[in-house]
Amino acid sequence: MRGTRAQQLGQGGRRACLGAVFLLCFSLLPLHAQDYTPPQIAPPMLDTLPTPNGPNPLSIVCGKTQFQGRIFGGETANPERWPWQASLLFRGNHICGAVLIDKNWIAGAAHCFQRSQKPSDYRVLLGYHKLGSPTKYSRQMTVNAIIFHENFNKFYLQRNDIVLMQLHKPVTYSSHILPACVPENTTKVSLGSSCWISGWGMLTEDKFLPSPYPLQQAQVSLMDTKKCETFFQAPETNFIKYKAIKDDMLCAEDITSGKSICRGDSGGPLVCSLNGYWYVVGLASWFASCLQPISTPNIFTNVAYFSDWIKNKKQETPDADPFSAPPEESAPTMIGWRRYVSDPTNRPRICITLLFSQVLFLQLICLWILCMPKPLCPTRLPVLQYQKATSSLEE
Repeated sequence: MRGTRAQQLGQGGRRACLGAVFLLCFSLLPLHAQDYTPPQIAPPMLDTLPTPNGPNPLSIVCGKTQFQGRIFGGETANPERWPWQASLLFRGNHICGAVLIDKNWIAGAAHCFQRSQKPSDYRVLLGYHKLGSPTKYSRQMTVNAIIFHENFNKFYLQRNDIVLMQLHKPVTYSSHILPACVPENTTKVSLGSSCWISGWGMLTEDKFLPSPYPLQQAQVSLMDTKKCETFFQAPETNFIKYKAIKDDMLCAEDITSGKSICRGDSGGPLVCSLNGYWYVVGLASWFASCLQPISTPNIFTNVAYFSDWIKNKKQETPDADPFSAPPEESAPTMIGWRRYVSDPTNRPRICITLLFSQVLFLQLICLWILCMPKPLCPTRLPVLQYQKATSSLEE
């Protein structure tokens, strides 16, 4: 009896240990099941700037605009200034920005697709300057496929915030529709470089861009990651070195002049001029607030970090069948606030992340208690209890 009972207890302990391991692993998964792929390692950064070269036609076309005049930040952009700027529509409503990177491909922010992941629910507008006043250059494109990063929302809610959209039909380039250059993973933009953000988002947290919704732009500077970290530390957690800015993120700001991305700008471009070409170095990802005065920098997805991922996905994905595309649709006119909806904004969640860390720590403690080696000989107290219970049963 004792031997059998001890064996049963050992088996139960092992089952409890395995169960705890299973629960711990399960808690690390996102709400939607995905195959696990190891997180990317930050690529080495070189001091050399990229130069488009070779016979690739895209390298000749990308990053060039017809407008060469000087722009002052915080004003309405001029037509043809940012020909890669796209508007992402969800069932006819503007929700986010996006960037044309190829005649068949659009890059954007993955968190913009929380409402639906069906390509048929989305449209992409290109060649627009004012969403309320389309021109002969304006186009509405249908989406054939939406490709999310495999690790989006894994381990950290705001990581890998990037998505690719394959169009049903290739776009025709014009002075108003051109792609931005995609940086290599070795591309380095020096801190303090003059870069630009653009979009049709809200002017403040409670103020919509007025009709006819002209494209807005602002000049910003890249910020050192360590300096950027200081803006997102909770005062009561100074003893914890919380890393809010990951390797796949970039910080940019112009706090003194109050320039910031806002609702409706997510997925839009952060472009920098390198050797005469405009490179989309970032995609608008999250921000703390766009209330005046602006007190925190904006966070962008680091496009160079995902350069190889972008190349691989474009190569792996079969070409879209143009015959399966819906009938060509005319460029719409955005009218009224009902047709102009802000995006599902990404916000920093320091408290949630810290709480998750504490829960994880408690789970590890419970796992250690359940799985710690048991003594070969039972302690005296359990033996006495077991013997007493046995004798009472025999009586």
